Amino acid sequence: MTLIKHELKQGGLSLLIWTLSIAFLMLVCIMLYPEMKSDMDEVSDLFASMGSFTAAFGMDQVSFGTLEGFYAVECGNILGLGGAFFAAFCGTSMLSKEEKEHTAEFLLTHPVSRARIAADKLAALLLQIVILNAVNLVVSMAAVAWIGEGMMGKELLLLHLAYFLLQVELAGICFGISAFLRRGSMGIGLGTAAILYFLNLIANISDQAEFLKYITPFGYAEGTDIVADAGLDGGLVALGMTFGILGIAAAFRQYCRKDIK
Repeated sequence: MTLIKHELKQGGLSLLIWTLSIAFLMLVCIMLYPEMKSDMDEVSDLFASMGSFTAAFGMDQVSFGTLEGFYAVECGNILGLGGAFFAAFCGTSMLSKEEKEHTAEFLLTHPVSRARIAADKLAALLLQIVILNAVNLVVSMAAVAWIGEGMMGKELLLLHLAYFLLQVELAGICFGISAFLRRGSMGIGLGTAAILYFLNLIANISDQAEFLKYITPFGYAEGTDIVADAGLDGGLVALGMTFGILGIAAAFRQYCRKDIK
């Protein structure tokens, strides 16, 4: 518990900045919707005629004239990308920073096993993701209620659940990567999230590349699909969680046996 508190305190400023930044952008988008609502039908028609660009972002499945469609595309991209970058950034640095910052000598001299250290760091990582998503869910619900638009609670909750699972999967994968790094690299984490995001865009554009949805967590966190189907793809979610668990297992195995300098 001491290590968990230490990790939360150490990453508190980063968590605060990321959470408030994402919440602010989502709040602005939601508040702008009533002003833009009258023009949304024309916007929907415009996007519907943009071919591959329309398919890449799933805008051929929803209407911008509804809050659900607008939220899935605009707010979905903000929380999806922002949350993914945060999870990847934190996950990649969680285990590697002890060697990078030369604090491993102090940490590993305590009567605590490496497995316990890795478990506490993982708990702190997941707790930060929970906090970020809880705050953004509350802000979104409050903003939707404030503008007086009727939005089904089920769809809102499903969207946020998908983005939460996406972040958990990415955190698990990057946590595994972190165990193999000695100096840490923010670029590796952010690059991993960015590549997975663009793989999903490619899968949306080309039927021949649709198999990429089985690789990227953005495949089951496609906001437009969730709104259109009113549900999540259980198979893709299960596969994604398997990838996250494999990353965590690799992290424990490598961290417990590596020669930490």
